[in-house]
Amino acid sequence: MTTLLALQPAAAATLTRWHEMVAAEDLSELPTLLANDAQFRSPAVFKPYSGAPVVNLILNTVLQVFEEFEYHRQFATPDGLNAVLEFKAKVGDKAIHGIDMIRFNETGQITDFEVMIRPLSALQALAAEMGSRLAAFMPAK
Repeated sequence: MTTLLALQPAAAATLTRWHEMVAAEDLSELPTLLANDAQFRSPAVFKPYSGAPVVNLILNTVLQVFEEFEYHRQFATPDGLNAVLEFKAKVGDKAIHGIDMIRFNETGQITDFEVMIRPLSALQALAAEMGSRLAAFMPAK
């Protein structure tokens, strides 16, 4: 994986822990990395989902949905508080190419997690699977 990061130390530590948890397919410690008011910005809905419990639920679910998930490149913004992670994965027979844009606060907690995915057919497959798994837990958007 290409790494071009110059994150602030607390953000870098959080991102390192994120990568370890994803590699282990175990996000049980994710709540400790999320700010209470964290937001998740889905590629499938207009409004963000707010609050650490909701963000935790979404990210744990998507980790179960994705197959063959792998990060390839990482970039940071000059302020050291934002990272962009390029990934590839599969949902069923659909190949996904996307990015995670993660914003951290000064203490290294994740405050914003935004995802962009292509192609449209893969996004539709992901949205359908996520919707079926989370419908009972999520407010309508």
